[in-house]
Amino acid sequence: MNTEILAVAVFLAALALVTGWWLWVRRAARRTSAQARRQAAKILEEAEREKGAKLREAEVAAKEKLLAARNELEKASRKRRDEIEALERRLTQKEDHLEKRFEEQRQRERDVGTREKAAADREQNLETREVELAGLIESERAKLESIAGLTAQQAKEELVRSLADEARMEAAHMVKRVEDEAREQASREAQRIVGMAVQRSASDYVAETTVSVVVLPNDEMKGRIIGREGRNIRALEALTGVDLIVDDTPEAVILSGFDPLRREIARTSLERLIADGRIHPARIEEVVDKVRAEFDDKIRQEGEAALLELNLPNVHKELVKLLGRLRYRTSYGQNILQHSKEVAFLAGTMAAELKVDVAVAKRAGLFHDIGKAVDREMEGGHLHIGVDLLRKYGESEEVVHAMACHHGDYDPETVEAVLVTASDALSAARPGARREILETYVKRLEKLEELAGGFKGVQKTYAIQAGREVRVIVDCKRVSDDQAVWLSRDIAKKVEADLTYPGQIKVTVIRETRSIEYAK
Repeated sequence: MNTEILAVAVFLAALALVTGWWLWVRRAARRTSAQARRQAAKILEEAEREKGAKLREAEVAAKEKLLAARNELEKASRKRRDEIEALERRLTQKEDHLEKRFEEQRQRERDVGTREKAAADREQNLETREVELAGLIESERAKLESIAGLTAQQAKEELVRSLADEARMEAAHMVKRVEDEAREQASREAQRIVGMAVQRSASDYVAETTVSVVVLPNDEMKGRIIGREGRNIRALEALTGVDLIVDDTPEAVILSGFDPLRREIARTSLERLIADGRIHPARIEEVVDKVRAEFDDKIRQEGEAALLELNLPNVHKELVKLLGRLRYRTSYGQNILQHSKEVAFLAGTMAAELKVDVAVAKRAGLFHDIGKAVDREMEGGHLHIGVDLLRKYGESEEVVHAMACHHGDYDPETVEAVLVTASDALSAARPGARREILETYVKRLEKLEELAGGFKGVQKTYAIQAGREVRVIVDCKRVSDDQAVWLSRDIAKKVEADLTYPGQIKVTVIRETRSIEYAK
């Protein structure tokens, strides 16, 4: 019983405790809810205030933008109005201008109508006058025919013949004047081009000789060179093909030979033997073979240097060697390689001036005497040998043709061929280029004067400019102007056929008429 009472008491106490706790929690919740409502009301009030402020700011910004847009619209409207007004003014001006032009056009039409009427009146008057004039012309023609004794057709034919004769005479004079001017201009242009090419070619000439002198350290060396019973000198002469002259000249030995290559090999070999001191047939043979091999390489280098100097690529190696051999070949004392390089330079310079193929002119000029490198070893003239060599080693037909024409054996068909011929003559004719014996030179001049003096009508002949020109004075009573032209050609042909000379010879025929009277 007590336990139940205790339990009820505990239950009631717990219920009271729970009820109290629940009441406390409810009051706390009411307080929290009231506080939350107050905060919410406060937040709502602040939000309302911010909303009002932002609305006012938005209204102000919208008003400002509206005002700015209204100002821009007013500006654009004013500008558009100004443009429309300007356009209206221009349209008004154009309209006034068109009205003015329309009025002018109507005035012109009225003037044209008046002129047409006047022209019609004039035309009618002219027709009447033409009829009257035709009658007068016919009557006058009849009178002229009766006076002259010729019909109108006959008079017309006579007038036509007279005019034709006058036209032919004028045409002949005009043609002659044009030919003279063209010839003079061509002569001046040719002289300018040749002069320019010669000035740009500053080649030096040294006359080649047929002997070389080897200086000895002492006269005792002469005996060693001769050797026992002359065996050393015989061996050297047999191996080199030159003559050794050991005379009373102090400390010198002379090498004589017409082949410059052999003479140069002999000179170099002898100098090396003298420097070495061992001079006997076996040693001589060894040194000569070694020097000859070195010269083969030197010949190739000479050819390559010439091609490099003239900037000519793609040349067959055999032609390079033959070109180098020309370094040791002479003609009238003139070095052939030097002469060939100068001809190539002159031909190339003139070809560039005339706007033709410079490469063809240079190659043909450089190889024009290539046959002289082997003409002593092969039969035939150097010209035909050179043509065969160029074709054999792949040179073009243009180069072969230009090279083949340089002695006049073939007629030139290209400008390059003419340039090579002219360059060859220029190089050979330059002062100091070739050496000539005085006696031969004098005989050539005498022969030149004799050939020119053998023609009919010739009074005197003079060879001038070292035989480069012959002047022929003729009798004006026996030779006319036309005959003088043919006489100069006949003399030139005779000189070409009967004389051998370097370069070219100018033939000048002089014909003059003198009238003399004395005042007493």
